[in-house]
Amino acid sequence: MYAIIATGGKQYLVKEGDVVKIEKLEQQEGENIKFEQVLMLEKDGKYSFGQPLLENCFVEGKIVRHGKGKKIVVLKYKPKKRYEKKIGHRQLFTEIKIEKISS
Repeated sequence: MYAIIATGGKQYLVKEGDVVKIEKLEQQEGENIKFEQVLMLEKDGKYSFGQPLLENCFVEGKIVRHGKGKKIVVLKYKPKKRYEKKIGHRQLFTEIKIEKISS
């Protein structure tokens, strides 16, 4: 059984027992979280699609930790103008362990 959920402006394919990195959430580590924006559900080879969301369907998980992703370098450059700007960025994330998919 797996599902596609939407959170933080992105969509994630999740299964029970998976650990997923998503956009940072405000809850504390160890708290339970419930995702109610379920777009698709696969159960016993049968697929259910929402239009846009499935009703009475949710995914429960537990927050494992918060952290920062790898550093990326953003370089802005304009030729012949002596303009160059180098910026680093690390995206914040929340790691979640998927515990239950309910339909």
